[in-house]
Formats: sequence, structure tokens, C-alpha cells
Amino acid sequence: MPKMKSHTGMGKRVKVTGTGKILRQQTGLRHRLEVKASKETRDLSGTVEVSKADLPRVKKMLGR
Repeated sequence: MPKMKSHTGMGKRVKVTGTGKILRQQTGLRHRLEVKASKETRDLSGTVEVSKADLPRVKKMLGR
């Protein structure tokens, strides 16, 4: 049986920490930035953990 291949697009979008947490960028920072307050753009920067509901799907796509 062939090896399982990881989803390369998902690998580019998330980062797995040393403790096993999966981090992602927050959405909303690509366009229409002039109408968003500076506080909002600051709050959206940085990484957050993948939600509990999405974890099984993300792990499967990463081959974990």
C-alpha cells in the first residue's frame, strides 16, 4: 500500500509547536485595511491555536 501524503497547502498554513499544538494566522488582514482600526489590525496579527472542532481535519491533512 502506498504511503500517505500530507496536504502541502495545509503544511504551509499551519505550524506545529514542540508540544504538539497547531498554530495558524488569524483571518482578516489581507485587504480593506484602511477601514479597520489600528487596534483591530494589531489584535489580528500574531498566531492562535486551531479550534478544537477543526483539529481532527487539520491533523489528518498533515498526516498526523
